[in-house]
Amino acid sequence: MSAKTKILVVKMRELIYTAIFLALIILLIVLLVAMFSSDDAGEPERAGKNTGQEAVLSEDAPADETGTEENQTGSARTQTARYTAGVYTVPVTLGDSAVDVEVIVDESRINSIRLVNLSESITAMYPLVSPSLDEIAAQVCERQSLENITCPENNKYTSQLLLNAIAQALQNASKMPET
Repeated sequence: MSAKTKILVVKMRELIYTAIFLALIILLIVLLVAMFSSDDAGEPERAGKNTGQEAVLSEDAPADETGTEENQTGSARTQTARYTAGVYTVPVTLGDSAVDVEVIVDESRINSIRLVNLSESITAMYPLVSPSLDEIAAQVCERQSLENITCPENNKYTSQLLLNAIAQALQNASKMPET
């Protein structure tokens, strides 16, 4: 009878090890899902307007233009420019690939600016695109204007390309809706 007890203890130990192993696997899966889950779940869908026009980076593009808006004389806080609320995207060609600059506006404010369809290959080939847009987007959303946007010297051309795309999206947003 004592041999059966040893077999039962060994089986119980295996069950305990299996239960601990399964608990660790479940914990690992939960952590991986939490780590790699997309943060885009709470953002609005891309139901905006594509312009069909592309901003293309060229070597002879002027670096001192920062885009314009209809109301250049007023301060950023008291602008009277009105937008048609929505999501506006402008494709930007970087080499052989394209990435979209998405501008979300409501009737009176620029709410956010971000890059969409940004692949890892574009990020590897053009590492200054994402940080440049983050810096520009923060300034534009704060000032509600493209005037007096400062761009670092090390990414002047990248910033200019992004500013041109943002200006095009805001120009599309400021058009009067057809009735």
